[in-house]
Amino acid sequence: GNTPVGQVAQDIVYRQIQLMKSLPREAADRGMDIQQRAMQAVITGERPDELYEMIMASGDVAASRAQLIARTEIGRATGALTQARALSVGSEGYWWRIEGAGTRDSHRKMKDKFVRWDNPPTLDGMTGHAGCLPNCKCWPEVQIPAPRK
Repeated sequence: GNTPVGQVAQDIVYRQIQLMKSLPREAADRGMDIQQRAMQAVITGERPDELYEMIMASGDVAASRAQLIARTEIGRATGALTQARALSVGSEGYWWRIEGAGTRDSHRKMKDKFVRWDNPPTLDGMTGHAGCLPNCKCWPEVQIPAPRK
């Protein structure tokens, strides 16, 4: 501990701990950047390809992974905006709609089921609404309540 070597070793361990603590925060910050960018892309009507290019430019990401992230984040952003709009008109939920070919069994089983906004399903160990799960091409058909008289 008190020897010069001990002190240097402690400093190295301390720096490694600092690095380890900062890694998740950096990853979280990057995730927030991507999510904010995805939300902006949905609002402005951009395609997932443009978000994919941004993710690829950030480096250290395989093309297939960048595509998955772009598709998933655009889906999440679209889902969040759809849900917010639906809630603003008093919607309690939606009917789960599926894309067709290539739909996962767990998602196919959700076809035409009514899902409440306050109770997203858990499929394959992941909880989320239609279109908000990784690589999900399903979508919510929003239930719009009858106008109040």
